[in-house]
Amino acid sequence: MSSIVRTDDVLGGEPRIEGSRVGVIDVYELVVEGGYSPADVADQLDRSLGDIYTALAYYYEHVEEMRTLRQERSETESTLATDALQPPELVQ
Repeated sequence: MSSIVRTDDVLGGEPRIEGSRVGVIDVYELVVEGGYSPADVADQLDRSLGDIYTALAYYYEHVEEMRTLRQERSETESTLATDALQPPELVQ
């Protein structure tokens, strides 16, 4: 079973399952919000069931950190959506 790590150059420093690019938030969203069983998520992501439970445990042990990261993601997505809808300025 892997542990949860953070490195600045992978997933923007968000917590993830060691040895992968599978983020803790991504696991939470699949299991809790997506309604998939932890076993299905483990199979989909080619991770052990223990890895999935480790990620979920990390999420629930660091709720405030996860809330902050989710808010940052939401703000970034909103900014990108707004920028994508605005035509670029002409440079003369």
